[in-house]
Amino acid sequence: MITHVFTGPTLAPDEPVLAASTVCLHPPARHGDLYRTEIAPGDTTVLIDGLYHHAPALRHKEILAALGRGVRVIGAASIGALRAAELEPYGMLGIGRIFDWYADGVISGDDEVAVAHVADGTHRALTWPLVNLRHVMVFARAEGVVTPAKATALLTAFAGVYYAQRTLGALQAVARREGAPAFGPWLRDQRRASRSFGDLKRADALAAVRAALAGTAAGGDTRRPAPADWDSPYHHRWADRFTPGRPTLAARVAYQQVFDPHFPAVWSAYLDHLCRRQGGLPLAGHAARLGLPDALPPHLALRPRVDLADADGVAVLLTRESAADRAAVDHYLGANYLAAPHYAPETVPHAAARTVLLRLWRTSADGLPATAAARGLRGPDHAIEEMKLFMLGFLQEHRLAAGGAR
Repeated sequence: MITHVFTGPTLAPDEPVLAASTVCLHPPARHGDLYRTEIAPGDTTVLIDGLYHHAPALRHKEILAALGRGVRVIGAASIGALRAAELEPYGMLGIGRIFDWYADGVISGDDEVAVAHVADGTHRALTWPLVNLRHVMVFARAEGVVTPAKATALLTAFAGVYYAQRTLGALQAVARREGAPAFGPWLRDQRRASRSFGDLKRADALAAVRAALAGTAAGGDTRRPAPADWDSPYHHRWADRFTPGRPTLAARVAYQQVFDPHFPAVWSAYLDHLCRRQGGLPLAGHAARLGLPDALPPHLALRPRVDLADADGVAVLLTRESAADRAAVDHYLGANYLAAPHYAPETVPHAAARTVLLRLWRTSADGLPATAAARGLRGPDHAIEEMKLFMLGFLQEHRLAAGGAR
């Protein structure tokens, strides 16, 4: 079993604990990282640091999905501590004092753990997080550098400094302004004597990695969140985007709904399958029992969601799927993956995807709702969102085709 550690700058790469043979070291987590194929059921993920300004942040449902497939997830020190406090009821395990502060409501904002860091791959911290300053203030009070009242005032003043500007120099200036001139030089000297002085984030992170390696974290809550907590259309989109070559059933079905010109007949067959499975009647008999007018197409009255757990139903939906279709899905999803992290399908302009759909389906804006319903899509917006998933690869492919034709 592998222990995947997402960190930087809280833990430096040369920390001895990270040299263990079962540790796989990753940079700060970003949106999509927990879908990595190397993170397998039975593995442990230690979430410490994560990006949020430089790249889309890690979503809660990504963590829930990892827990749901049997990955133990531990959070500590930084964004990991915050997410563990939020997701503890679902089985994520938190370790360390910072986690306890979040869980007990002592702190709440993500600015408590935020730091600016060097963007050269080393992720070296350039500023002080508030949680470390809270920890430092305990020592400052014990040594008589500040009074209890002055310590409270300083923490309030430090919290008023934007996290990306909370450098040692800024702290010294704020301390002088607040009438505590001795604090700055004292903190500078302590850090010169020990680079890890006051670094509560590092201490918590080390504790979390050691607990994961020693197996002591295994005694925590190992419940798996139910699919209802995470198995959403967003999860399927993210899984398709971040695991190239492994399209989900959701993407394969969506491709057929969007691109197969004969899919309305397939959707009618699917409705017939559902009617026979649930009520023992074929589609026509079910429509008659409901008293639907003969002129009303069943797909306008029956709007079920696709049940991907129904293997027989999925087989009906994929009746016309060909090897070329599977290759196209792989290609289109692969285009999204290769363009990440600077591109996300959901950022495609709504109007652009709508225009492509109208041309693809040879329909008008007025006809779009009925055309979408005939393909099992819940409406124009749903159809447009599905088109966005394939948009980049589709446009790349057709531009190449157009270029080759000249």
